[in-house]
Amino acid sequence: MRHFSPKRNTTLRKIFQYIRAHRVYLVLSILFAAITAVLTLYVPILFGDAIDGIIRKGQVDFPLIGSLLLEIGILCGVTALLQWLMNVINNRITYHVVRDIRRDAFNKIQKLPLSYLDSHSSGDIVSRVIADADTFADGLLMGFSQLFTGVVTIIATLIFMLTLHVGITLLVVVLTPLSLFMARFIARRTYHLFRKQSETRGRQTALIDEMIGNQKVVKAFGYEQEAVDRFDVINEELQDCSIKAVFYSSITNPSTRFINSVIYAAVALAGAFAVLTGGLTVGGLTCLLSYANQYTKPFNDISSVITELQNSLACASRLFELIEAPSQAPDGPMEMPTAKGEVTLEHVHFRYTPQRPLIDDLHLTVKPGMKVAIVGPTGCGKTTVINLLMRFYDVNEGAVLLDGVDIRQMTRHSLRRNYGMVLQETWLKNGTVRENLKMGRDDATDEEMIAAAKATHSHEFIRRLPQGYDTVLQEDSLSQGQKQLLCITRVMLCRPPVLILDEATSSIDTRTEVLIQEAFARLMEGRTSFIVAHRLSTIRNADCILVMKDGHILEQGTHEDLLARGGFYAELYNSQFAGKET
Repeated sequence: MRHFSPKRNTTLRKIFQYIRAHRVYLVLSILFAAITAVLTLYVPILFGDAIDGIIRKGQVDFPLIGSLLLEIGILCGVTALLQWLMNVINNRITYHVVRDIRRDAFNKIQKLPLSYLDSHSSGDIVSRVIADADTFADGLLMGFSQLFTGVVTIIATLIFMLTLHVGITLLVVVLTPLSLFMARFIARRTYHLFRKQSETRGRQTALIDEMIGNQKVVKAFGYEQEAVDRFDVINEELQDCSIKAVFYSSITNPSTRFINSVIYAAVALAGAFAVLTGGLTVGGLTCLLSYANQYTKPFNDISSVITELQNSLACASRLFELIEAPSQAPDGPMEMPTAKGEVTLEHVHFRYTPQRPLIDDLHLTVKPGMKVAIVGPTGCGKTTVINLLMRFYDVNEGAVLLDGVDIRQMTRHSLRRNYGMVLQETWLKNGTVRENLKMGRDDATDEEMIAAAKATHSHEFIRRLPQGYDTVLQEDSLSQGQKQLLCITRVMLCRPPVLILDEATSSIDTRTEVLIQEAFARLMEGRTSFIVAHRLSTIRNADCILVMKDGHILEQGTHEDLLARGGFYAELYNSQFAGKET
């Protein structure tokens, strides 16, 4: 029955490592299971004695029967109490183990490199942490509730049966492997089916998450039918593997029940002959039949549990794959103090995949307080430079220096504390406006928060919200431009020495953009700034403009210098403004 592949054995070992933290409760559960099984098996002996106390009509030992019935009642009450305690303990172990695994999985997500998150859909990761963990919990609880009790019952039953009749006990032992073989045969086939089911469910969750999260785009481009077709394909695949998994697992219980019924019939037949030959009393035969039923029942229960166990093991293996995925490169030992803002890229080489080089021998030095703009066609490496500055990715060759120190020598927290980053994509957590603005600086006063909001021209619309700064943000509470303003305010409140703007004003109207640019110029005076922009009108005042193409810096200089050269920057600029000038 317990035929597990090396991968499943590894998964079981990992599960037991989590259970080990609750070994005291585990010992109590096993102890209560053993006591419950022994008491349950002792009751048939008392019933057998009571039956033997009924000799014939008119000769019934009522005092004996009365005392035996009282003893049976007490034992049943104690057994019920211990079973209740055992279930409470099993629930505690199960949900504490699942809690610990979920905690480790979520902690791992915070430590995963962006390369992992880029290559795995968010829906699949969510499916592992939520759906797979729930399925694993169901299987683990059934394992504790029925597996332990079943194993103890089987062992104890054989011991009790040996005390009554050795021959019949040996008959039961000889026939038992038939049931074990049947359960093992089916279990070998169900694990892979349940794993495929779990993986397909993860793909389905990923598709649903993608379509719901981008519903406006789906409707705008009339992609509804294509989305339904994609969903139908995955849904059919999920149906197919689920039906196969359920079919194979569903035949386990009827098969083992049939074999166990054969065992029960064999015990009844052999016991009847033993009674006729005087080797066994009628009460003893009653005990043996009860024990045969007790002995085969755990096999039926365990065969039912095997379905859940195979499913839960498949889900657990996916959880452990996430937990054991390689973490991002370790932090350096240095705590970086507040930086002056000098940034250097020394002969940097970088590629996302080995087959596609992106940045090749990039060299750049930015002095403190400089305002650097990075422009170029899509895919030239602008955002990649930002990812390297923030150490979202590590360079393949070369080094990125902050104030002359390799950023790989610093802790990530101390490095990123010196950066303020505003992206084109806005992100606000579920919470109040105040909680979102103070995300990067919990100790900021309300006066500082309001000053930052006024500087970014977001104070007025915040004040008009139902509860002002204490308004809980909903999905449709704010426009895209207002969300962007809050993100800019959040960075303004931190006052970092280095500012990174990646199309930060893309969702803001022209008038507000001018005000924002003025606020940036005033509040970030003396601080190093990197601006990634497609609208070249927004970076005319930059101290240095880097023109990138295919991972290389083609040109660099001020706006006027680059226009005067008549090179690639001039082509980009004229392509944007030729129509307006005409």
